[in-house]
Order: sequence, then C-alpha cells, then structure tokens
Amino acid sequence: MAKGGVMADIRDFFDGLAGSPKRNENRRKVLLAIAIKADTQVGIARRTMLSQATVSTAVRELEKEGMVTGARTDGGRAGRVCLAPTELVGVGVHIGFNHVTVAARRLDKEFDTVSVRVNSEGVSRGWNRARPAVQDLIGEAVRDTGCTLSDVFSLGIAVPRMIDPRTNEFTRPVLHPWRTGDHPARDLGEWLGVHAVIDNDANLGALAEQTYGQREHAETVIYVKVSTGVGAGIIVHNSLLRGRGGMAGEIGHLTLDPDGVMCQCGGRGCLETVIGAEALVQRVRQARTRTGAVDFEHLEHVIRAAREHDPVCMRVIKDAGRTLGSFLAHVCNLINPDVVVVGGQLTECDLLLEGCEESLHRFALPGAVAKSSGFVLELSELGTRAEAQGALVLGLRGQESPNSTV
Repeated sequence: MAKGGVMADIRDFFDGLAGSPKRNENRRKVLLAIAIKADTQVGIARRTMLSQATVSTAVRELEKEGMVTGARTDGGRAGRVCLAPTELVGVGVHIGFNHVTVAARRLDKEFDTVSVRVNSEGVSRGWNRARPAVQDLIGEAVRDTGCTLSDVFSLGIAVPRMIDPRTNEFTRPVLHPWRTGDHPARDLGEWLGVHAVIDNDANLGALAEQTYGQREHAETVIYVKVSTGVGAGIIVHNSLLRGRGGMAGEIGHLTLDPDGVMCQCGGRGCLETVIGAEALVQRVRQARTRTGAVDFEHLEHVIRAAREHDPVCMRVIKDAGRTLGSFLAHVCNLINPDVVVVGGQLTECDLLLEGCEESLHRFALPGAVAKSSGFVLELSELGTRAEAQGALVLGLRGQESPNSTV
C-alpha cells in the first residue's frame, strides 16, 4: 500500500476521472466537496448543486472503491461522509500587502485542523522579493501536517487585488504593488507541480465564511475585509459574484469625496483612502502632532491603543466603522443579503462593528437590516485566517476542471 494509506489511489482516481463522462464528473465533484468539508449527503447536495439521488449514488460508489467512509452511522441513519485516510494536502495562501498567511490541511482532517504559518513581510516590496518567503512558509505549514511538498494536491491563492476569472490573472491595469508580468499562481503552481488558482481575498473570505461558518445555509452572503485596503466578496446561491472582469465587490474604490486624496486605483476620495490602514494611522499621527506619534507606524499599533482605551484611536476606529456602515447600507439596499460578515485586521477592535451597526441601521432600508427579518451583521468567525481558508477551498474547487479557471 502507498505511504499514507490510500493517498496514491485517490490521486490516481482523480486523474482517471479527468475528461470522463457525466457520471464520473459527478463523482469527482462529490469527492472534492468531501475533501473541502466532511458533510452529510444533504449538505453535499446543497454545496455541489447536484440532486440528492445523484449524490447518494456517487457516495455509495465512492465508498465501495475505498475513497470515502462514514456514509452511515451505527444506527443506520445518514451520517457525515468523510474522505478515506490520505496524506494529500490542500494549501491556501493569503498574500497581503504587509503579511502572508498559509493554511495547510491534510484532506482527511476536519477543516479547522489546519497548520498555519504567518509572516509580516507581505508583497509590499514586490512579488520577486516576497516569493522565497512565501515558499518557505508553505514548506513549514505542509511539514507541520506530517507531510511533504510532494503530497500537496491543490493550491489556492488570495490577493488584495482584482483577478479576471477568465484568465486566472490580475485584471488590468495591474495595481501596485503587483506589476505586469507577476503570476503568483503560475509561479507557485509550477514550483509545487499542481494546478494553482487565484482570486481576490475578499471573495475568498466570503467563500470561507459560507463554507465553514455557522451561516452556511444563507442564500446571500457579503464578506467585507477592512485592513490595508477595503473590499467585499459576494456569494449568491453558493456562487461567487465576480463580474465580467473580476471587479465585483470593490467597495473600497467607491467614491466618498470626489476631490479627496488620490487612490492607487487612479481615482480620488475612494473609501479605501478614508478607512484603509494608511489613512487611519495618518489620522492618529495628525492628532498627536504636539506630543508626537512615534509609536503609531502601523495599523496594529492603532488597534492595540484603542483596545487600551486611547481616546484618539478609539474615535478613529469607531468613525471608520460609521463610514463603512453608511456604504454597506447602500449595498444592503441594493442586494438585500442574509448576512454581512466583517473581517480583516480592523475587526480586532470591537469599536469597528459598533460604528458600522450605527450607520447601517441609520441609512439602510429598515426591512433590509431589521433583526426580525433574519438579517445578521457579525464579525468573521474565522478571524484573520478567513482568506487563507477560502483560498484552500478555492484550490480544491479548482481541481473540478484543472484545465480551466474556477
């Protein structure tokens, strides 16, 4: 038997299903859904959008072939279906401006049994300088699962930039700090020998929250990431809303002040220039001109001081929440979501959500955000790991059609 039980068998099984008839395509889709998250057959049917009869047939066949286990409990009732023992590893990477987060998981383990590695470098100095550190983090996270790089089965990448879903590349024009010619999915995929896929980090935060959060059955989910930049991911009927060129959800580039500060996108007064990390740090430093603000160089310094009840930092973060809430009110009026999840670094301070809720209820249609309607505004359950976890899901989804984009 191959190392790790059925590891080689599962890999060969996936290869054998490539380009196969519809029946095998469905089995491939079901097997990947189980790798993403062990689930009941009802849950698998909902996530794959296959009929329950199709899922039941696929699970029964996969169980006979030793690919999955646990289709029934001891009492004969329907139970969770799990992947058979394997050493195949799924990897998700979030390449932010000022940090990189890697999540690696053996596919037969629960979704929250992940090995995580983080650094504070990010891609701010360019992809060529960041790539060796990213590779080192991937290697560390994979080894922490007890596996090796040769066991990596899938790779998904989250970046705080727009990605064209048709090409798996940056939407043009390519915005700083990325440059034309940067291809992180291609570079890391070739290095690992896998088909890698890439998407906007807010999109993948939304994907992670809907897949692994308590609101998994919600029809419409909006995930808002507030950190160095600001963006939103939108999921409707279990599908990411990307738009023709991958620009859906870019609320950070909606205009707040037409004569405001220049944004990296080329616009003026974008929301990101008002509540993004750089703007908030600058606002604190301006308020401390007489006493100096040498301790406030990064967003984490502002957050830490706010949590220690520094009045300036508390006000800056709560005002940022109010501004965000006023924009989300328009989004709620337009889309009428079930859930709005707020994630990103700024959510480490509760004041952001307080300010956001104030403005949301002030400016949105009452019926769109009333608690009695079932609407929920909440912080991310997955915290700062959400984007990397979503990238891991994306990488596995990308294996459904490895010769095309997701």
